[in-house]
Amino acid sequence: MATTLTVDGMGCSGCEDIVENALTDVAGVGDADADHVAGAATVEGNAAPGDLVEAVDVAGYEATVVE
Repeated sequence: MATTLTVDGMGCSGCEDIVENALTDVAGVGDADADHVAGAATVEGNAAPGDLVEAVDVAGYEATVVE
């Protein structure tokens, strides 16, 4: 299952790496792809959406699940 997040605060590809690493550390995530230009991240897996948002927030960015 894919989950899309809006992510505020990413300004470069380094930010993408930080967000992707934070997301892939969440239990149940198989893959994560962040795009700083779009301000979004897509996550494959069965992780709880709240856990994804929390991981991005802890990494220093603001995330919201796209319904």
